[in-house]
Amino acid sequence: MRLLQDVEESFQTHTFPATTEELIEAHGDIEVELPNGSIQLNEVLSLFPEEQFDSANDASVLTYGALGEEAIGRKGYSDRDPYCIGEEGHDRVSL
Repeated sequence: MRLLQDVEESFQTHTFPATTEELIEAHGDIEVELPNGSIQLNEVLSLFPEEQFDSANDASVLTYGALGEEAIGRKGYSDRDPYCIGEEGHDRVSL
């Protein structure tokens, strides 16, 4: 499940262009579930009080970008790191 699925779906019902204030009024009570807790959308959007959004996608992108490190699952983790010398891993597959 995507991190902001509920937010994105809610933004799709909004008429754009819209200001931060309008989005907070209409959608600010949405609880964004994070890997290590949650935050209300109004807290995220209030970081950009004078913003004008032309589309739901613009609002979603800004929301993703405004989430702090609490939105990161395992900080510093990557399943793409190479194996160390002497370790055996899976065979690489080209997609």
